[in-house]
Amino acid sequence: MNITIRPAQIPDKIIIADFNAAIGRETEHIELNREQLAAGVEALLSDPSKGFYVLAEDGGRVVGQTMVTYEWSDWRNGTFWWIQSVYVHPEFRKSGVFTELFRHIEREAKKRGDVCGLRLYVERHNTRAQQIYERLGMKKTIYDQYETDFVLRR
Repeated sequence: MNITIRPAQIPDKIIIADFNAAIGRETEHIELNREQLAAGVEALLSDPSKGFYVLAEDGGRVVGQTMVTYEWSDWRNGTFWWIQSVYVHPEFRKSGVFTELFRHIEREAKKRGDVCGLRLYVERHNTRAQQIYERLGMKKTIYDQYETDFVLRR
């Protein structure tokens, strides 16, 4: 396996939407609205101020993805990069694909000088993912997450 990492472009919107739909099914057991999902992916790919996607490829085949969005921290006078929409195709799990994606994002963030850290959220029961994040040097925070969602009804 020879993993390469690259930024996503508009032509990648279908595979990204497919992966995001799989995330919804696997983690939250919901079927996402495909039109809304595709529009959301395209909106981000078309507007760098929203964030960006990074793709992992093996032999030209997209096998993993990660989305990064931004959060300003006045305490740090810098921007956190939020790692979201993490997905690795089932055939490629446990083969280091996410580690490659994470290390790429980490290197890019450190190069910029205005990024104060990386953050992500993880499903409370996904202990395997939590162990991976800790192995990569991330630490559990003191915060729980709350939300009011105006779009997805659970």
